[in-house]
Amino acid sequence: MRKLLNTLFITSENAFLSLDGETVCVTIDRKKAGQFPLHTLESIVCFSYNGATPAFMGACAQRGIQLSFYQPYGKFLCRVIGESQGNVLLRKQHYRISDNKTESCKIGRNFILGKVFNCRWTIDRTLRDHALRIDEQRCRKVTQYLTKSLEQIKKEEDLDSLRGLEGECASIYWGVFDELILNQKEDFYFNGRNKRPPLDNVNAMLSFGYSLLANDCAGALEGAGLDSYVGFLHRDRPGRNSLALDLMEELRAVLVDRFVLTLINNRQIKGEHFQTSDSGAVHFTDDGKKKFINAWQTHKREQLTHPYLQEKICWGLVPAIQALLLARHLRGDLDGYPPFLWK
Repeated sequence: MRKLLNTLFITSENAFLSLDGETVCVTIDRKKAGQFPLHTLESIVCFSYNGATPAFMGACAQRGIQLSFYQPYGKFLCRVIGESQGNVLLRKQHYRISDNKTESCKIGRNFILGKVFNCRWTIDRTLRDHALRIDEQRCRKVTQYLTKSLEQIKKEEDLDSLRGLEGECASIYWGVFDELILNQKEDFYFNGRNKRPPLDNVNAMLSFGYSLLANDCAGALEGAGLDSYVGFLHRDRPGRNSLALDLMEELRAVLVDRFVLTLINNRQIKGEHFQTSDSGAVHFTDDGKKKFINAWQTHKREQLTHPYLQEKICWGLVPAIQALLLARHLRGDLDGYPPFLWK
């Protein structure tokens, strides 16, 4: 059995990766900081400007190790992969459906159904546990709006209209997100989604978490034999993992948004873990980044019962399971793609 959660995170800005026999050697300021056997690794995520040797990148590609590079504050730069694996018939069917907007909409609306359903669940969870600490009436109006929107989304047959519905639901959802922040309100407040760059602590956490999730989704899709760059909801754009962005839509609220709220409300992440650049961009300190990643890895190992398969898995396996279900649908084994609907 493959250990899908064996990921090595390199968080130091000055780290450099090289190949030493069958191991990855990490050096910082020309001093060896660590050495890890390649056969124990599933993926490597590097938040360093210094990069890696071509020999090391080639070794990762040959062994099927996902190697991703990010800027230190979390912006995705590139991913190194080897020869594409998977069934050529599956990929040809994938491309055919992507070129057909009507068929693409059928799959795309399931991604959005999952997204809106899980956004509603995120609010419902706070209403259930902390109704007296939030504006209950306002939040219930939002959940009612999202519930009605689910019926509209199920019937939608046009991609542009589907994106419009998704945008409306996202705007309504973000409008009450600040209500879900219960503690540390002086350091963690949410006045709307902003990115490239994030301008406050909450948006910095969301953007960083989405970057990690996008990498997990891209790797899961490639592992299932699909092309992560060819999407259904997100159309083709050079250099963009469109299908990974599609897949992560339904997982944003349950895997990242709820996780960010937990870190804030449990005071695991504090205001001291962020810094602001001269341009106004907010990003993690080195210590804050380590705390976030450690908590993320711990969360990915927590157990859940998959709502469709009804089997116990780790949260970290959810993108891989959903990618496999998507591949089964494209092959014709499933009548429709079953989105991840968390309860």
